[in-house]
Amino acid sequence: MAFVITPPAQAAISVHGTDELFPVNRIYCVGRNYAEHAREMGHDPDREPPFFFEKHPTSLVFAPSPKGADFKYPQQTKDVHHEIEMIAVLHKGGNDISAAKALDHVWGYGVGLDMTRRDLQGTAKKMGRPWEIGKSFDNSAPVGFIHPVREVGHPDKGAVTLKVNGEIRQTGDLDDLIWKIPEIISILSGLFTLRPGDVIFTGTPAGVGPVSKGDVMIGAVAGLSGIAVRVS
Repeated sequence: MAFVITPPAQAAISVHGTDELFPVNRIYCVGRNYAEHAREMGHDPDREPPFFFEKHPTSLVFAPSPKGADFKYPQQTKDVHHEIEMIAVLHKGGNDISAAKALDHVWGYGVGLDMTRRDLQGTAKKMGRPWEIGKSFDNSAPVGFIHPVREVGHPDKGAVTLKVNGEIRQTGDLDDLIWKIPEIISILSGLFTLRPGDVIFTGTPAGVGPVSKGDVMIGAVAGLSGIAVRVS
């Protein structure tokens, strides 16, 4: 039996220091997982349980520093925001994974940007509609190299930063995550069947804001190689 059209290419992220690729299945994102970011978005982090949204694998752009990659300013928006994050990638899946065993499912970590069409997201919120139009668009998930756990362990402390045109815009620490990586995986696995190849954007610190054509974003998470993105 044959496909009636050519199947799409497998989305993948390069593994640091090798010629290997990590195949991507689904991309999950945790909303408002740093207290100060939750507050800047007008919410109370002490009262809200975690929530999630998804990006499509076609959202990925491989943009490791220093060379980086271009991010084409997207359609139908005049307010695109940056959100720097650490990402975790899974090599094992399952349902109802306990927090105590969750890290056994993680293959590695990297740096990513959750680019957001904030105006379209805001309109969707006001109308009680899904956020997908503001979050899951082409090239909205620039990422750097994946670093295997065997090399970097499980980062739980360290600076998370983003500079735009050399000026620090976002700064936080992995220790400030409201929901830690094991808890995120455990809760997600109670909502979805997690699978090998799943990618999790773990949340962004305060300081999110707009970018314009010509801007250069440099993102970093302590202990991992960074990301460089030019807005074109």
